Amino acid sequence: MNSHIRDLPVDQRLRLVEDLWDSIAADQGNVELTAAHRQELDRRLDAYRQDPLPGADMLEVLDRVRNRL
Repeated sequence: MNSHIRDLPVDQRLRLVEDLWDSIAADQGNVELTAAHRQELDRRLDAYRQDPLPGADMLEVLDRVRNRL
């Protein structure tokens, strides 16, 4: 990691991350998917189409997380 970055205050580093993320989002059309990523996205889309409401209630998930801690 660039040692100069660590010298910045946390709020400036967070702003840098936000700016970097925004620049990536603006250029997302230029990012090419690998065949493996495309297959995984297709698999997830197919699973969603078969059951568009999978998952658990938020409170149920929080209870499970708390129980693991």
